Amino acid sequence: MKPFIPHIPFDPIVHSCFQGEQAFPRVKPNVEETDLTNALIERNTQLTPTAPMQTAILNLVTRISGILDTIMLAPGNFEAAQIEEFRQVGSFKKGTMMRKNNVADLVVTLRTLPTREAVSQLSKKVIDDLKTQNPREALTLFPKPSGFEISSRDASVRVLISTIPPNLKRLDPTLHLDGKLMMQHMAAVRHARWFEENAQHTTVKVLIRLVRDLQQRFPGLVHMSPWIVDLLCQFAVMKTPSMQPLAINVAFRRVLQLLSAGLFLPGSLGIPDPCEGGQRCHTVMSLEEQDEVCFTAQTLLRVLAHGGYRQVLGLDGNASEIVSEMSVLNGIVVSPSTKVYEKHDEEVVPENTENEEPMPEAAPVKQEEVEV
Repeated sequence: MKPFIPHIPFDPIVHSCFQGEQAFPRVKPNVEETDLTNALIERNTQLTPTAPMQTAILNLVTRISGILDTIMLAPGNFEAAQIEEFRQVGSFKKGTMMRKNNVADLVVTLRTLPTREAVSQLSKKVIDDLKTQNPREALTLFPKPSGFEISSRDASVRVLISTIPPNLKRLDPTLHLDGKLMMQHMAAVRHARWFEENAQHTTVKVLIRLVRDLQQRFPGLVHMSPWIVDLLCQFAVMKTPSMQPLAINVAFRRVLQLLSAGLFLPGSLGIPDPCEGGQRCHTVMSLEEQDEVCFTAQTLLRVLAHGGYRQVLGLDGNASEIVSEMSVLNGIVVSPSTKVYEKHDEEVVPENTENEEPMPEAAPVKQEEVEV
């Protein structure tokens, strides 16, 4: 059996450094990209939550965290569950939250078994204490399969329940929360820790917000999970031969260049997942999804190369048709790329041929449900 040897996609930042400008001469002189940089900053400003929104979500998170801290250290008469720890995760913790999505995530790890009754009692305890603090505040409690959510008029906090690893083997589906969901919540904690240590640069956070905005307007990119987007943007900004972060305009173009070159295609080295033993993060996508991410990015990159940055960024209204219809930019006709992969009926497992690592089984969770 042949060993699986992945290929390394073409990366202009890396290859130009090691092989020199002479190996890849420019067709025309390098142009000033001040307009692109300004447009990226403008779009990021539009996507960033307003100060009142950030204040509202921070206030609710702080109050719920205080209540959970009290239950963990001095539970008093509360005996339904014992809290091991709790952590902020997701876009609020990472500083990449989008406007119109004023939701924060907290992962609460229980030392006791996570029965549905225990989670219900915990949620009631939290909201009762919140109402005691401010009886006039309108708060709503929403039970969820993953835990519960508490919403005020301007903000929401999702409390995601997990448990200590030894308890996972003792779960009863009729009594306890879904084990797969709790494993995803454990992964969310690992992701938040990694992000805090490796992706705190401002350019990384701005780029994540811009790429998520692309996902909302171009369906071909939606297959990348929030965690894949985090890894991709950190790679695009920080992984340089000089180990110096790239400017936002260069990093934004590099994201599209990497995806267009097949960074997330089957035979690619991709980006190793630092929280899952180095497994290639894009293997959670099907072959159709990998192909769609690639050809969508190719179209966007060509539009960007011919001066269509405002259409790519959504600054000229809804321009989502540029990836599906022919467009003319500065006298240049740009035709959208099309799919290459055709699924055959006899194919059951799309990847993992030869000695590739097996694709992990993922629970069907919405992208914004749990940001892992």
